[in-house]
Amino acid sequence: MAREIITEEKLEKFQTFLTKNKDRKGSLMLILNECQRIFGCIPLELQKVISDELKIPMAEIFGVITFYHQFSLTPKGDYIIGVCMGTACYVKNAYKLLAEITSTLKVNPGETTPDYKFTLEATRCVGSCGLAPVVNVNEDTYEKLKSGDMADILAKY
Repeated sequence: MAREIITEEKLEKFQTFLTKNKDRKGSLMLILNECQRIFGCIPLELQKVISDELKIPMAEIFGVITFYHQFSLTPKGDYIIGVCMGTACYVKNAYKLLAEITSTLKVNPGETTPDYKFTLEATRCVGSCGLAPVVNVNEDTYEKLKSGDMADILAKY
């Protein structure tokens, strides 16, 4: 099931933002953030639009997108599942939770389910070491998890 990323409405909204902000000093990050917010990712077609408008080589834009973790080249799911793989979470079996989610959703870390409902990510430390292991689903945080807990959590979404 393919998701339409670039719609006429979204493109018009983005073009208005781009035109308004393209001459601001250091506008690239601002524009990339807005592109990510509107479209959920920054695909090649939009990189070309940004390149043309800002007169910046596509290689530079691609370099910025791939350097910063918040940017994505492909669309993410409605629910982003982040499994903390920091040291405290890892030693408290976060890797088992990750394997459980991988098996249930049939996706590996960095992938999105075909229906665009879930994106699975293995994250760096989220700073909740005393609550390890920790899994975030969008803004919801689940802590001190054990094997078997993920089925009930995923069912909520």
